Amino acid sequence: MTTDRTTANKQLVEAFIQELFTKGDLAAVDRYLDPGFINHDPPFPGAPDGREGMRQAAAMFHTALPDWHSEVEQLIAEADIVVERFTASGTHRGDLMGIPPTGKVLVLKGMQMFRIQNDTIVERWGRLDEVGLMKQLGLAPG
Repeated sequence: MTTDRTTANKQLVEAFIQELFTKGDLAAVDRYLDPGFINHDPPFPGAPDGREGMRQAAAMFHTALPDWHSEVEQLIAEADIVVERFTASGTHRGDLMGIPPTGKVLVLKGMQMFRIQNDTIVERWGRLDEVGLMKQLGLAPG
């Protein structure tokens, strides 16, 4: 059974993902992530901890792929946890991880789990298909 709180948590996560990753609104980090936000799985090697790592990941993808957008394929919520399965994509028009623009549409699949407390995101765990992205960039054998 879905409660009003569970529905609100799902809406919070979806709004955060769309505002930060699809719209590229870097201030979404400050609106949705708690100041003490813990990112258990930083989005890229060397990413700073906490909110700044999420902001830098979004900026990196939007600089390299200006039409970057995330399609939420599934949101599952229970109590204070929301799990998102997504496919994101965009056209490679700028440097990405040292690779010059290819003009190709790059696709990144992944899953993220968020913990919500007091209407803010306080923790994130995630797995991205980094190998698939590396293959598309020619950095791993395909």
